[in-house]
Amino acid sequence: MSFTSAGWLWMLFAVAAVAAAYVLVSLRRRAYTVRFTNLALLESVTPRRPQWFRRHVPAILMLAALVALVVAMAGPARAERVPQERATIILAIDVSNSMAATDVTPSRLAAAQDGAIAFVNRLPGPINLGLVAFAGSASLLVPPTTDREAVRTAIHNLELGPGTAIGDAVSTSLNAIKAAATRFQGPQGPPPAAIVLLSDGETTVGMPTAEAADLAAQAKVPIDTIAYGTPDGTVEIQGQIVPVPVNVDALVRLADQTGGKSFRAETGDQLKQVYESLGSSIGYRTERHDVTRQFVAAGLALALLAGALAVWWTARLP
Repeated sequence: MSFTSAGWLWMLFAVAAVAAAYVLVSLRRRAYTVRFTNLALLESVTPRRPQWFRRHVPAILMLAALVALVVAMAGPARAERVPQERATIILAIDVSNSMAATDVTPSRLAAAQDGAIAFVNRLPGPINLGLVAFAGSASLLVPPTTDREAVRTAIHNLELGPGTAIGDAVSTSLNAIKAAATRFQGPQGPPPAAIVLLSDGETTVGMPTAEAADLAAQAKVPIDTIAYGTPDGTVEIQGQIVPVPVNVDALVRLADQTGGKSFRAETGDQLKQVYESLGSSIGYRTERHDVTRQFVAAGLALALLAGALAVWWTARLP
């Protein structure tokens, strides 16, 4: 809960003072009654007093009404997560030969496919999702769309290739986002966009990663990176065992330069957890919803109830 005019909350001290005064007056009345030594005489000259709850409940309800109205004056608002219906997300997946490494069971690529499917399933339906695959070059396999089945099918059909072109993947993703902006642009301007890039290596061909990061930063498109695999991964190329360690630092720099977040996953389960957290943060945004009317309604309802009970039980207002 947050407030736009929190200064009004100081009035709660005034309500507390009224409550304290009510308690003191009630105690003084009780003490005054006890001073009468002839209780039989007291009963004969004073009207029958209502039960304690009939005396105090209306006052308690009125104090609660004052609290609700003071909170309403402070402009209360609550945070709610709502889907980013106009957002465009590009999922870029590394399909270089190093993704055949089996340091992640059953292989880096197979586990990456499972994690990517989980990410697709988690995103809210209205979000436009595209898919880019990259090895020695980058290809836009699925332009941004709400057709989740098309994305899932493309992920299942990913194939490995030589080379790693992270810079080209970023550039291709930015071009897809730019093209989508012309289709999805509304009165509020171009839709928000982000890139989620998974890789187990570093750029070996094509546009340098730093240059692509500058393009993304200029376009104000954050890139969330996932460094996937372990330092001990190896693949067999032409009968030789070649180490394929993950270059975590390069992917961290890419995320930092573009205002995105960087993650690291060494198992399929960890990758799914990363994708789940990304789906929650990318797929939704937090909005403040004003709840002043609810507090005003509660205050008025409590005040009316207090007045009705007071008139019914004691024939006077609290």
